[in-house]
Amino acid sequence: MVENQTAGTDSRQNSEIAALRRDLSFSYRLHVPQDAGSDTLILLHGSAADETTLMPLAMAAAPRARLAAVRGRIIQDGDLRWFRRITPTQFDQVSIRTEAHAFAHFIDELITLHSLEPANATFIGYSNGANLVSSTMLLHPGAIRRAVLLRAMPVLDQVPNTDLSDAHVLMITGANDVTYSPFAPALAGLLRAHHAEVDAHVVAAGHEFGAVDGNIISGWLDRQRSFAST
Repeated sequence: MVENQTAGTDSRQNSEIAALRRDLSFSYRLHVPQDAGSDTLILLHGSAADETTLMPLAMAAAPRARLAAVRGRIIQDGDLRWFRRITPTQFDQVSIRTEAHAFAHFIDELITLHSLEPANATFIGYSNGANLVSSTMLLHPGAIRRAVLLRAMPVLDQVPNTDLSDAHVLMITGANDVTYSPFAPALAGLLRAHHAEVDAHVVAAGHEFGAVDGNIISGWLDRQRSFAST
């Protein structure tokens, strides 16, 4: 399944997309605005896309945030992915665990190399990227404390007894996403059962994302900053 994406970038956003870096275990692009604040958004694209896909959405939702847009390492049927799939809703469990472990290591690398503050990092994943984010949370508790999951579903067949009581998650599901939306409540329930705080939204969309998602993300990030400062 080729995943629908948001509308194309404008000329300003295209000019701000940084060069691809290969100095860590995952390739990534690092965007640092001139008036950068303390927030960092770490972006994970969907299948059949690349690391630039989420950058316009992230720039609109948090203009002062640093962006680390990461590229999935798996190539399947010519498409970039975060782990291998068997069917659109069944996934290679060894691949998930291998890549989640590698990504947890990459997070440590990224934080160390660029002197990032983990408490100010938010991971935004779309579809296959969102599924890697949730899997990393469940398999490596503490690696990801704040996450935005766009068009996500549960993908792990077996989940460890993980405590996510320090995790804050925003889930946005497309009401007309016929493949993923039926599974979204199960993922929200799974994360809550592991004590994560989950704010779940359903928007009038399919599998694609757009400005409505950006507005919800922006408001949620503002609330997270307010909570952190109290």
